[in-house]
Amino acid sequence: MAENRKSAGDHRGENAPRGGGGQKGPHWPGDEAFSQPDLDESTNVSEVHAALLEEGAAAAREKVVEGSGREPVPLWVFLVCGFVLLVGGGVMGARGKLFDYNPRYEGYVRDRFGAGGEAGSLTGTIFNALMQRGGKVYSAKCGACHQSNGQGAPNVAPPLAGSEWVTGPTERLAMIILYGLQGPITVKGTEWNLVMPAQMPLTGEELAGVMTYVRNSFGNETGDVVTPAQAGKALEILREETGGTMQGLPMTVKTLLEKHDRMLDGPTMESDTMVDLTTLEPVEGADEAE
Repeated sequence: MAENRKSAGDHRGENAPRGGGGQKGPHWPGDEAFSQPDLDESTNVSEVHAALLEEGAAAAREKVVEGSGREPVPLWVFLVCGFVLLVGGGVMGARGKLFDYNPRYEGYVRDRFGAGGEAGSLTGTIFNALMQRGGKVYSAKCGACHQSNGQGAPNVAPPLAGSEWVTGPTERLAMIILYGLQGPITVKGTEWNLVMPAQMPLTGEELAGVMTYVRNSFGNETGDVVTPAQAGKALEILREETGGTMQGLPMTVKTLLEKHDRMLDGPTMESDTMVDLTTLEPVEGADEAE
C-alpha cells in the first residue's frame, strides 16, 4: 500500500507545475486543502451576485455619461446651418431687399389734412387751418384744466368762455400762455388766485393756432386770426426777456397791464385768406374747395 501511495505521489509530483512563486497545484482527494471550500461558509452567494450586477449597471451608466456630448453631429444639423447661411447670404447680396415688402406704390405721397376743403385738399382758409391745429394743441395742453367746453373748473382754472383776457389784446394773451400766470386775476367779475404753468415749448404755428382757437370757440367770436408771424413776434419777446432761455417766472396781472396790454405786431391776414395747408403761406389765385 505504501508503495502504491508513493507511486501516486511521484506521479503527482511529475505532473505538478514547476517553478516557485507560491503557486499551488491542484487539490487531490485526501489533501488537507481539498477539504476547504473556495468561498467562506458565511458568504451569501445571492448577495454577491446582486452586488456584481449593481456594479456592472453602474459601470454601464458611467460609460453612457462619459460618452454624452461626444457623439458625432447629426447630418441634419449641418443641412439646417447650411440653409440658414444660404438664405442669409442671399439677403445680404440683395442688400436687404430679398424680403422687402412695401404696401405703398412708388411715388406715394400721404394726403395732408384738409381745412375748409375736401379730404386731401392742399389749400384752405387760414382761419380753418389755424382752428384745426389750435384745437389739437388745446386738447393736449389746456383742456385738462379749462375743460373741453372752456368753462374751467372751480379751484382749478378760470373759464375761457367769455373771458376778457382771451378776447382782449393778443400780446397779453400770448404772454399768459408762454410765461404762465400767478397771483390774483379777475375773470368775468370773479377773482381767482391760482398758479398757471407755462405752456412751452410751442412753435409759432402752434401758438397762433391755439390763440386763434380760444378766441373763436366756447362762444367767443372775435372773427380774426393770430397769424404765425404775429405768434413769432411773441416768441421773440419771450427770447429777449429771458436772455434766450425761453423760461421765466409766471406773469402777474400788474406786469401784463404795464408791459403787454396791446395787440401783437406783425402782418395780419383776413380770416378767409387761402393758404397752403402745409406751410400756411398765402396761395395766390386759389379758391377754397367746396
